[in-house]
Amino acid sequence: MIIMGIDPGIAIVGYGIIELNGNTYRVLDYGAITTKAGVPTPDRLNEIYQDMNDLIVKYKPDDIAFEELFFNKNVKTAITVAQARGVEVLCAKKNHLDIFEYTPLQIKQALVGYGRASKRQVQEMVKLILNLKEIPKPDDVADALAVAITHGSSIKFKESFRMM
Repeated sequence: MIIMGIDPGIAIVGYGIIELNGNTYRVLDYGAITTKAGVPTPDRLNEIYQDMNDLIVKYKPDDIAFEELFFNKNVKTAITVAQARGVEVLCAKKNHLDIFEYTPLQIKQALVGYGRASKRQVQEMVKLILNLKEIPKPDDVADALAVAITHGSSIKFKESFRMM
């Protein structure tokens, strides 16, 4: 099964594409879709849609998992990022993908076993689980891979539960 993880954003959209085969994860690709500040928002949203669509067409993921948004301060930023996330979800839907969402708490719980784990702990687990030489940069990319792993863990849990 191929899983695409997304850390939503407007300036940086982290993505991670992994293959889950039994209990083994294999990295297919990871990186960031970036847009420049100062470019009109509709143009940035279009660029995100096009780049994300290209990745979906190339890797043909079975599922796509998103980190849920969490904001507590800047409303203007929250609205712009929410618009970008809407475009990202629409792109997945237009490609007939099943969409799954995970909170930061769920992601930390799945990777570290502790919902209050630090960002660094999650990043170290991404590196370890995927057998990477270093933690992917920027942070949005490591977060996207963490989302994909979380979804993979959820699938494995459901499959093992069915076997009981």
